[in-house]
Amino acid sequence: METIARLKIDTFELTLLDIKQVDPQLLHALSISVGWPHRNSDWQMLLELGQGLAAVDEIGRVVGTVMWLRYEADFAMVCMLITLPRLQEQGAGRWLMEKAHELNEGAVFGLNATREAKRLYRSLGYGYEQKILRYQGQVTPERRATGMATHSPKAEGLVRPVAASDYDSLLRLDHAATGHDRSIVFQALLPGSSGQVLIRNDEIAAFALCRPFGRGHVLGPIVAASEDDGIAVSRPHVEAHAGSFLRADTPANNSVFTNFLIESGMQIHDSATSMGLGRAPFAPRSANGPRRIALASQAIG
Repeated sequence: METIARLKIDTFELTLLDIKQVDPQLLHALSISVGWPHRNSDWQMLLELGQGLAAVDEIGRVVGTVMWLRYEADFAMVCMLITLPRLQEQGAGRWLMEKAHELNEGAVFGLNATREAKRLYRSLGYGYEQKILRYQGQVTPERRATGMATHSPKAEGLVRPVAASDYDSLLRLDHAATGHDRSIVFQALLPGSSGQVLIRNDEIAAFALCRPFGRGHVLGPIVAASEDDGIAVSRPHVEAHAGSFLRADTPANNSVFTNFLIESGMQIHDSATSMGLGRAPFAPRSANGPRRIALASQAIG
């Protein structure tokens, strides 16, 4: 394996490798050791989407990781910054981030910071902060028939399952909501996701995807111009997973949507902070247009 860099920390000498040279089972073991819910399949999707680095100790244990996803030629979404607790105060996280910055010279960076890592990112110059709330739990709404087009009581239009012909419209809405062409993300997400769209005036006005992740399923991305539209495309997913574990990560200013999640039996479990280096990482093209109601995940944005 080609060594990218080495670092001596206390009594440890760490070797930095391309993350794709490392056994994915070791990456999964690291994320489990710090309490992250990612499955092997979640890691595999990220490895297919992006690049990264793994810090390995003298006996081959993976003790740290960082990844990035290039959505544009000049934008990198940083994710999966993990270090073992004994190394967190020894500068390992900063070392990994600095190497990620070096390997993406000239790029603007975005990430979703855990509470523990937020101070590190601020010290590296990250700003443009937006709070992200993580809701999860066993959902409890009464089941209704799903898989059929239905009218939403609070959003004008018709809700129906996603069709293959909807792909370009989903990309268009997501690009308008995030400011990025994330076609590589949708190529990875769609095969394993169920989806709902809201049709208004013969066009797709909102969508929500749902896929297996972590302890159960994750609801997202959800893109809509209003929270009511976001709820309309989310409700069929919530009903379909009644009695099972569901998670959604949403910007904290989506108060109507978070009330819907609470009424569906989900509770706030944690929070993160969306941050950018150089500019805000995600910005809707229009103040009144589509925006993120829920993230695809904290790693993907």
